[in-house]
Amino acid sequence: MAEPEKSPVDSELVHRLARLLEETGLSELEYATDHWRIRVVRQPPAAAAAPAPAAAAALPAAAGTSGTVAPAPTDASHPGAVLSPMVGTVYLLPEPGAPPFVAVGKEVKAGETLLIIEAMKVMNPLPAPRAGRVAVILVENGAPVEYGAALMIIE
Repeated sequence: MAEPEKSPVDSELVHRLARLLEETGLSELEYATDHWRIRVVRQPPAAAAAPAPAAAAALPAAAGTSGTVAPAPTDASHPGAVLSPMVGTVYLLPEPGAPPFVAVGKEVKAGETLLIIEAMKVMNPLPAPRAGRVAVILVENGAPVEYGAALMIIE
């Protein structure tokens, strides 16, 4: 009878990496050797998403409309949501002191730069996936973003 094959995953290493995530506040950590690699990802707590509704509530005043406009949904399931394609730092301005790429209420064309995501010292412009009007911007300039996070809504 053959012995069961030993798992190549070092569970103690995975636990140490998870503890390191907690201690440092990082959301993702990857460790690799010549033969394997381990990636540990921590989901942010639900309380971290609390500021987003405040941004949506400010939409009517920022857009200059009357008070009867319902705020747009702020989650990634919205059909007009523009999602982050990577982990990084978001910049709404092309450079400090310059006007933002887009603003709430602005009409954008498909392919127009909406913002920049800095990842590993590389500035990655994020083009508009479709034409429309920017309904709400869900991130602040200089804020960290996670992969798949809703950045703005284009209607």
